[in-house]
Amino acid sequence: MNETHVELYLNYLTSVRNLSGATVKAYRGDLSAFIGWLGESGTSEAQVDLEVVRRYVGHLSRQNAATATINRVLSALKGYFRFKVRQGYLKTSPLEGVRGMKRAGTLPDFLFEDEVAEIVAVEGGKFHELRDRAIFEVLYSTGCRVSELVGINVTDIDGVRGRILVHGKGRKDRIVFLGKAARGALADYLAIRREHLRNVGSSEEPAVFLNQLGRRLTQRGVSTIVQRRVAETGIIKHTSPHTFRHSFATHVLDNGADIRVVQELLGHASLSTTQVYTHLGLGRLKEIYSQAHPHAHERPSAAETKRGI
Repeated sequence: MNETHVELYLNYLTSVRNLSGATVKAYRGDLSAFIGWLGESGTSEAQVDLEVVRRYVGHLSRQNAATATINRVLSALKGYFRFKVRQGYLKTSPLEGVRGMKRAGTLPDFLFEDEVAEIVAVEGGKFHELRDRAIFEVLYSTGCRVSELVGINVTDIDGVRGRILVHGKGRKDRIVFLGKAARGALADYLAIRREHLRNVGSSEEPAVFLNQLGRRLTQRGVSTIVQRRVAETGIIKHTSPHTFRHSFATHVLDNGADIRVVQELLGHASLSTTQVYTHLGLGRLKEIYSQAHPHAHERPSAAETKRGI
């Protein structure tokens, strides 16, 4: 593999995708190991195809690599070749159609950080584009359920403190927090939301997230938006609105948050419900959401930069 291209890709993950140092370090190791294996097997990068990838997965399995580790390796490789296609180094990715391995047991599906970054990077300033980006960022930043997301009213948002009052199961309300990226995306969307309501001849709808008719989005509507966006990115993984909740919990725990803090943020009545997310935890416990969430310190959006924020 071209080591210059690998470095360009890793720099891209850091400077553009803003992935955590731990994730970039893991991907560097994954790509380095793959390069070493290619050299040992006498295979060039130009020869990499689905069969080569399957052989490498078999090699990792024989080395007793965990399923989560193999899936992270596949994510790193797919991201690298997708980057090369976008930069014009390749016409097509040799990993098109490659699926992650199914994990044993009942562990929930989750997205890797670069996959989340891919999904939330919705470009454009139209109503539906700003709305969709805000939906993805709020889902990922708060870990709220899709039923809670569609139930958010404008009066539930405390933009100054960066938090939202959500209405959970059993009529249990709780406070969830917005990272920097989510605050920016939500602010951009709310600015155009008023114009959208005027355009459709409505001004009384209290819901934050609206459909094209100016009415409250349904859970099915959000699911459709998520599925459409995932299809656009080419991510080959079952993804639903609830996947963002699983990803939130996994990433925050993996970055050191105390499991009891995550329990409160998710609105779980029992700690045992939250413990399913400790499968990737590092065991380092901290109770600081802002330090644990990958998007809590995102660089400001283009719109924020333009406004001088």
